[in-house]
Amino acid sequence: MTTTCIAEAKRFVIKVGSALVTNNGEGLDHEAINEWAKQIARLREQGRQVVLVSSGAIACGMQRLGWKARPKAVHELQACAAVGQMGLVEVYERAFSDHGLHTAQILLTHEDLADRKRYLNARSTLATLLDLGVVPIINENDTVVTDEIKFGDNDTLGALVANLIDADCLVILTDQQGLFTADPRKDPTATLVSEGRAGDPALEAMAGGAGTQYGKGGMITKIIAAKRAANSGAHTIIASGREPDVMPRLAVGESIGTLLVSATQPLNARKQWLADHLQLSGKLVLDGGAVKALHEGKSLLPIGVIEVQGEFERGAAVACVSEEGTEIARGLANYGSSDSRRIARHSSQDIEKVLGYSEEPELVHRDNLVLC
Repeated sequence: MTTTCIAEAKRFVIKVGSALVTNNGEGLDHEAINEWAKQIARLREQGRQVVLVSSGAIACGMQRLGWKARPKAVHELQACAAVGQMGLVEVYERAFSDHGLHTAQILLTHEDLADRKRYLNARSTLATLLDLGVVPIINENDTVVTDEIKFGDNDTLGALVANLIDADCLVILTDQQGLFTADPRKDPTATLVSEGRAGDPALEAMAGGAGTQYGKGGMITKIIAAKRAANSGAHTIIASGREPDVMPRLAVGESIGTLLVSATQPLNARKQWLADHLQLSGKLVLDGGAVKALHEGKSLLPIGVIEVQGEFERGAAVACVSEEGTEIARGLANYGSSDSRRIARHSSQDIEKVLGYSEEPELVHRDNLVLC
């Protein structure tokens, strides 16, 4: 497979690691951050949407506090992250503003993407920011999480964000050229793997080695992240963040680093995710018109709902069934069961009048719905 799939990509998640952001722990690398902002601005000029996942809060905090070694105590890591996050976001905001781009800071934990209500909120917010032309800058919320600091990494977060926004491509920028057949620092005969299939077990065997004292990743986390991203159809590129104009060159299809291809088409992968990995919390009984609309690829509007069964919150996975009880589809509800009952059989224009507020015009959006 060629890099045509990357050249055709419209939505990117770009992750940069701590070693790059802090120039191997010497402090925030303003020159490098300015360069990435310039490259992302070029992608935006081409009409592409970009979400940036940036490590570096703890590393930046270490530098500000004068700590030479990454602390092990959780409370010290959390304090370090809180100090470092201030400097990190300040530098990014200034760098992007030089190119007329607005940025938004979003701090996430893995739980935010596991909980369906918070998942929907994060998805809606990111979609809105991208539609507004804003570049969201995402980092893990190291100040409040515990296990994520100890065991987590932003490679995984990048993959989860790629799934969250249905990205076409996850770009992991690192201080290495890509995946090698062995650790090139130890084996001079190691060669670069230019292309592979995400999820191939052989890749994990090649990706031994831990992260640096400034980050908790390593090549193995990047290989696993590519496997995660492939679940929603996103291809992954692992490349050096110090390669000149790396992002614009990748975006036109130039072969740089390691391309790990998703074997699943995005639509099929999304259907599999919705169909296989969610437990249903309730049922929406539909009239004939709503059943027809779903088969035509449309969203589920409240006017087509006859009855709401079960108790669930906004973002819960629910079954959409016909009046005869046949399951037509399943998806994520934009309203909890109580509010869904109140707006059932009502036009979308009446939602605000009935509830006093309006989250979405659809009860289940077609992007969060899969036919059975």
